[in-house]
Amino acid sequence: MTETEIDTIYALATPAGRSGVAVLRVSGPQALKGLSLFSPEIDIKSIIPRSAILTHLYAPNAGQSVSRETSPPKMIDKALVLYFKAPHSFTGEDVVEYHLHGSPAVIAEMSHHLSRFAHHRPAERGEFTRRGFENGRMDLTEAEAIADLIDAETTAQKDQALSQMSGTLKNLYEGWAQDLTKSLAFLEADIDFPDEDLPDGVASQVRPKLARIAQDITEHLNDNRRGERLRNGIKITVIGAPNAGKSSLVNMLAQRDVAIISDFAGTTRDVLEVHLDIAGFPVILSDTAGLKPELLHSDGQGGQDKIESEGIKRAIHAARSADIKLLVFDAQIQPDAATLDLADDHSLMIANKADLGAIHPDLTTAIPLSSKEMQGVETLLGALKDQINILIGSQSTPTLTRERHRHQLHICLDHLERAQSAALPELTAEDTRLAVRALGRITGRVDVEDLLDVIFSEFCIGK
Repeated sequence: MTETEIDTIYALATPAGRSGVAVLRVSGPQALKGLSLFSPEIDIKSIIPRSAILTHLYAPNAGQSVSRETSPPKMIDKALVLYFKAPHSFTGEDVVEYHLHGSPAVIAEMSHHLSRFAHHRPAERGEFTRRGFENGRMDLTEAEAIADLIDAETTAQKDQALSQMSGTLKNLYEGWAQDLTKSLAFLEADIDFPDEDLPDGVASQVRPKLARIAQDITEHLNDNRRGERLRNGIKITVIGAPNAGKSSLVNMLAQRDVAIISDFAGTTRDVLEVHLDIAGFPVILSDTAGLKPELLHSDGQGGQDKIESEGIKRAIHAARSADIKLLVFDAQIQPDAATLDLADDHSLMIANKADLGAIHPDLTTAIPLSSKEMQGVETLLGALKDQINILIGSQSTPTLTRERHRHQLHICLDHLERAQSAALPELTAEDTRLAVRALGRITGRVDVEDLLDVIFSEFCIGK
């Protein structure tokens, strides 16, 4: 495509609204020409890439550059400008960044003039990153990691995104793909050139290599979904009998009034979620309706009973689908069987209201807590951190972060298993080829056009 056939795109690379500095990013073959239209002070031919230039930006006249010889032009802003020469830029194209004062009026005026320049248009969602991928600046896993890094709200999410951005997943998958490609080359040579001096039984020699890679992929898939848990949030459900202090516990952990607190049992009727950062990990904490024994297996008889019965069903569903359960009991009362039945290896028993008197003998192994007096908070947070660490495990190896990756790895594994048991070399070669293609769909090396719109639609404008 010629320069005039490729649009030059522009968008804010910083959040919209009033700010100290706003970065307007322009990428494409006309980016540098656009700069010349805004600033007569800059000698475009001698501009040094990656060097900041302080300049005045003026309003061009219908897309024509301003001139000192005409009447004084209207100034838009005094700004820093940076030029990144292709292919050494985020997108692999010529890029100009305008570091403006973050005034909505300045941003609006700059955007207005850019829209009038030939072959310029606003960027679509994720289009800057998509161009970086299409120009070979990154693979799909690295592009997805950029989106994850932008969305990261906790230290653990940030660290995982940075690891993936550095190419850990790409290197792992491309290493497997390269090994499979070498095996495929031997298989195809044996099929296409049977008269050449090749080792006997090539297919039988290749199968152990396929088995090794299949084992590596199986171990990679058997990760307890730790990467996806970090990316999406670890689900923690608070559950217990009515008036055990569940909502008080949620408010204490959230450090704000999230749930309504009342002395009347059954105040909470639905599952209430709040997103938290606990010890650097993303957590989705759910408050639930109290478990009333008489309504556990009932649809209710109408009115309030029916509403409470539905709330209890939702509470039990939330508990059973949670990564960690906080089983909350009134410290002075014998633990109810309905809550105890939900206990497993990923549960923490909490004796709440421990400040009101002696703890019931059946709760001596529970964590004593007073949500009202803020007693036992550090012990609870420490136990929660330990449970999360058990779930997440070591982060020393690359982790799967998306269902898209997991799906293609299962396809790859299926083809490798068939390749090992195929009766003919041609069938072994075909399944090996399809296994390589499945890995390529993860990194973007083959057959990705149908995936691009889905992947890059997750991005914000200007990225």
